[in-house]
Amino acid sequence: MTGQRMAALVVLAGISAALHVGKLPPAIPVLRDALGVSLLEAGFLLSMMQFAGMGLGLLVGVSADTLGLRRTMTGGLVLLGVASLLGAQASSAVALLALRACEGLGFLLATLPAPALIRRLVEGGALHLTVGWWGAYMPLGTAAALLAGPAAIAWTGWPGWWRLLAGISLAMALWLWLALPPSLDQAAAGRGDGVRDRLVRTLQARGPWLAALAFAFYSGQWLAVIGFLPTIYAQAGWHAGHAALATALAAGVNAFGNIASGRLLRRGWTATALLHAGYGAMALGAVLAFAPWTAEASTGVALSRYAGVLVFSAVGGLIPGTLFALAVRLAPDDATVSTTVGWMQQWSAVGQFCGPPAVAWFAARNGWDAAWWVTCAFAAAGALTASLLGRAMRQNPGHGSTAS
Repeated sequence: MTGQRMAALVVLAGISAALHVGKLPPAIPVLRDALGVSLLEAGFLLSMMQFAGMGLGLLVGVSADTLGLRRTMTGGLVLLGVASLLGAQASSAVALLALRACEGLGFLLATLPAPALIRRLVEGGALHLTVGWWGAYMPLGTAAALLAGPAAIAWTGWPGWWRLLAGISLAMALWLWLALPPSLDQAAAGRGDGVRDRLVRTLQARGPWLAALAFAFYSGQWLAVIGFLPTIYAQAGWHAGHAALATALAAGVNAFGNIASGRLLRRGWTATALLHAGYGAMALGAVLAFAPWTAEASTGVALSRYAGVLVFSAVGGLIPGTLFALAVRLAPDDATVSTTVGWMQQWSAVGQFCGPPAVAWFAARNGWDAAWWVTCAFAAAGALTASLLGRAMRQNPGHGSTAS
C-alpha cells in the first residue's frame, strides 16, 4: 500500500471515530424513555467527550509521540469499540455516562496522532491536500451518524446502533494495524525525547498557543449554531425529519471547506488569508441566519436563513483544515506534532464547552435573532488571532512549509 493510500486509511479511521460523536443526538429521545435519562443527564452525555478533550488533550498528544503513532491510534479505536459494546449493555444513565467518558478518551487517542501520521506518510505538495481531507473527518463522521442514526435505531434499537458502531471501530482498528508499517511506531518512540522536554518545547512556542486559541474561537461558535439548529427549527414548527436532514446537511457541508483549504494552500493561498475568509464567512452567515427580517413568515426568508447557515458551516470549514495544516509547521519539531495537535484539540474542546452556553444564555435573554452578536464576537476574536498567527509565522518560519 502506498503512503497516499495509507494516509487515506488514516482519514477513514478518523471518520469512523467521529461516528461516535454524532451517534448520541438521534438516540436521546429513545434513551430518555428506555433508561429514564433526564434532560440534564442528556446534556452531560453530549458534553462528556468534550470534558475528556478539555482535560487530556495535551497529555494524550504527548503520549502519542512517546508510545508510537500507529499504536496509539489503533488503541483508541479499540477503546472506542469496547466502550460502545459495553454501552449497549448499560441499564442506567450513570453507567452510560461513565462509558461515554471512556469513549471520549478513545476518541482522543484515535484522532490526535493522525496529522503526524499523515506527515510521515505523505510528502511534497500532496501533504496540504491530505491534511485538508483529515480536517473533514469530524463533519463527515458526525453528519453520517446524524443521517443513519434514526433509521438504525428504529431498526435495531439504540443498543444495536451502539453495537454497529463498535463493530466499525474494531474493524478499522484491525485494518489500520495491519496496513500501517510498524516503523511508524519505532520512529516516534525512538527519538529519545522526554515527555517533559516535548511539553516545554511546545508550550514555550508562541505558534501552538495562537493556533489553539484560533481553534477555540472557531469550534465554540460552530457547535453552538449547529447544535441548536434542531431546537430552533422545532420552535419554528419544522417537521422533525426535515429538521434532522437540514441539520445533518449543515454539519456535512463543513467538510467542503476543510477539503478546499488543502487545495488552496497547495495553490499558494496563505494560511492567514484562508483563516480570515473563514471567520468572515462565519460572521456573515450568522448575521444572515439570525438577524431579524421584515417578512419572517415567508419561504424566501426561511431559505435565506438556511443559506446563511450553509455559508457559516461550509466556508467556516476553511479554518480547521488550515489549522491542522499549520500544526505540522507550528510544532517546534517533528517530535512534537502530536503534542501541538493535542494542545489545539484541548482548546477546541474548551470552545465547544463554552460556546453553546454563551449563545444560549444570550438568546434566552434577547431572542435567537440576536444570537449573531455572540457568534460575530467569536469570529472577530478569531480573525484577530489569525492576524497575530500570521505575524508570528513571518517572524519565525518554523520547520514546515505552510505559507503564512
